[in-house]
Amino acid sequence: GNKPKGREEKRMTKGTSSFGKRHNKSHTVCRRCGKRSFHVQKATCASCGYPSARIRKYNWSVKAIRRKTTGTGRMRYLKHVPRRAKNGFREGTQAVSAKKRVSN
Repeated sequence: GNKPKGREEKRMTKGTSSFGKRHNKSHTVCRRCGKRSFHVQKATCASCGYPSARIRKYNWSVKAIRRKTTGTGRMRYLKHVPRRAKNGFREGTQAVSAKKRVSN
């Protein structure tokens, strides 16, 4: 173009100067998934779908499902189930002591 040499013309940018104007929060922390995805005005989470009873998941995003699926967290209950299943879900019994086992 026909720009004047030496000085840069001022124009509206989408970048640096615009980021300073962003100080309103449309999303806050979600109670269910803990991400900053809960839309305040809609009152729904963009990530997990809270307050809907079903967790938000779509097959068009297989990677997102993989990130959130069972086994990516602590599995405080589920990690013990295979061992308990192997032993028939027995409860309230005590293992026979090694001393008693030897004497018999």
